[in-house]
Amino acid sequence: MIEKFEVFISTLERERRITVFLPENYRDSSKSYPVLYMHDGQNIFEDRDASFGFSWGIKDYLEQSSLELIVVGIDCNHTGYNRFNEYGPWINRSLAQDLFGQDEDLGGEGDAYISFIVHELKQLIDSKYRTLPDETSMAGSSMGGLISTYAACKYSHIFRKIASLSSAYWFNQKEIEALIKDCDLSAIEKFYMDVGTKEITASIHHQDYIDSSDAVYDILKEKVSDCRYEVIEDAEHNEAAWRKRVPKIFKYLYS
Repeated sequence: MIEKFEVFISTLERERRITVFLPENYRDSSKSYPVLYMHDGQNIFEDRDASFGFSWGIKDYLEQSSLELIVVGIDCNHTGYNRFNEYGPWINRSLAQDLFGQDEDLGGEGDAYISFIVHELKQLIDSKYRTLPDETSMAGSSMGGLISTYAACKYSHIFRKIASLSSAYWFNQKEIEALIKDCDLSAIEKFYMDVGTKEITASIHHQDYIDSSDAVYDILKEKVSDCRYEVIEDAEHNEAAWRKRVPKIFKYLYS
């Protein structure tokens, strides 16, 4: 069952669509459920909503599985380069020139975006639906993986399980590594991360992704007791590749 509504992100003064997946028996039961927050919400449930016509297929997966879970999808900001801005915790002063030939800063709004999820959206979801407030997770890919890792560091007492796919750690490499080193992540129950061997984003090539993720994992594995990292052979940087990993990731997180 899918529900959609608009919210106002007060920390950024912007409107955003929220899509919520509810378990099939939600209306007929009195149970409460864990919640998974996901970025790029337009791309995770159904192909018809996806930016490039192909989604993660999470609606079909959950309807066909025995996993009972509420998933909250937060649409990304489609305007200009604002997706980079909202999912980038720190400012990157050179990437816009490298990727787009534009002389402007990217990033720097990530903390305000995550603050909205923690202090506004989570409260709304926990009051509107029957949730288990202490069983909250987060997942994302690419820049969504970067901001999910940031959220895990800043709010490890809230987001206990994390999935970070094909992460764009290179966007804020030094900063995210330093943050992970400085944080107590003992509250994190499970952390999944991966990268494909054929990932390319403009001038960012597959080895950049691999080296970037390798460096983060080397730090994370010493901080999180259950941390899994996989290098996926021949996997590209798109929803079709991430869709194939959904069953394995959800089984790991919620087994």
